[in-house]
Amino acid sequence: PRSRTLRRTCEELGAPRYQVAKALEDAALAELRERRPDRVLETNVEFWAAVLLDFAEVPGHMFTPMFTSARTAGWSAHILEQKRTGRLIRPSARYVGKAPRRPEDVKGWDESVSGLHL
Repeated sequence: PRSRTLRRTCEELGAPRYQVAKALEDAALAELRERRPDRVLETNVEFWAAVLLDFAEVPGHMFTPMFTSARTAGWSAHILEQKRTGRLIRPSARYVGKAPRRPEDVKGWDESVSGLHL
């Protein structure tokens, strides 16, 4: 629901990146729904928050700290619940990608670390 509200706000304000973001969201959700018809998949709230923050001319390097600040209350609530119930809250996810690989095997690794002393 929050994501829909932010999407609508971006549209109503005429955010410059709205059209591109909407097309990207539509394409991504269509693909995800085709791959996982058994799951209800929606856009993460940070997706549209980023479009709105861009419209407000918030510097890009501030997005992650702002998102983290916004999530802190929820994370804190999870900690309190875990302490109260003695049960660890874990996301229900299962990795189905490629097996682990060395960083050197990833395309572009050399360029990303050139000049660094590793």
